[in-house]
Amino acid sequence: MQTINLGGVSVPRIGQGTWRMGEDAGHRQAEVRALREGVDLGMTLIDTAEMYAEGGAEEIVGEAIQGRRDEVYLVSKVYPHNASAKGVKAACERSLQRLGTETIDLYLLHWRGQYPLSETVAAFELLCEQGKILRWGVSNFDVADLQELDNPDCATNQVLYNPESRGIEYDLLAWQAQHGMALMAYCPIGQGGALLQDATLQRIADKHSATPAQVALAWVLRHPGLIAIPKAVNLDHLKQNAGADKLKLDGDDLAQIDAAYPPPTRKQSLEMV
Repeated sequence: MQTINLGGVSVPRIGQGTWRMGEDAGHRQAEVRALREGVDLGMTLIDTAEMYAEGGAEEIVGEAIQGRRDEVYLVSKVYPHNASAKGVKAACERSLQRLGTETIDLYLLHWRGQYPLSETVAAFELLCEQGKILRWGVSNFDVADLQELDNPDCATNQVLYNPESRGIEYDLLAWQAQHGMALMAYCPIGQGGALLQDATLQRIADKHSATPAQVALAWVLRHPGLIAIPKAVNLDHLKQNAGADKLKLDGDDLAQIDAAYPPPTRKQSLEMV
């Protein structure tokens, strides 16, 4: 599995997302099993958030990593309305309890809210001093937000990125690369399934004896500073995600994707889901 430096730690470039996990008790064991199998396949970075199922996803992750905490790089996120000095501390404590761990490897502000960035960052830094988190970062920040943040300790920015959503290529992607800040791509294979039915991706997949999902992941990973965090519960999908690490797209493949999903030619508002 390819790796990347994230906050001073080597992590796999393909991790596991958990959005929509924990919403249905009937799916709990399948979701726990999927995360464990993903770790077995080398996708040891697990991304979650207090927002996902209002803590339910963190509970799924906590069960999945029980007895395996040392194998996993754990990422979680705080709600903007909890991003005050006191709110961050309390939210982190709740997340730690749900996750069943003493430390979160990387703690992110989920998106900007009402509280000053300086207040949130000060709270993050206090959590670092206390050993509650090891590093901090942000999510859904555009270039102007990162410029206002202006803090070299920010380990990453997590944003939407896939062939259907390429707006970050206009400036954000290059800005983070220039500043040595890893970018985490959420929904890297889309979310509604339409991308995986695309004829162009299917044609490229057939050429490489791969799947459209693997093509989408390989497309995201063509940028060396990126980490992709697809979500999967099905074992075959997990294996496909892990296998995308070995797929290399050529110039013709990339040109076909550009033709089907043109890169941005002007600044766009940052997309979020």
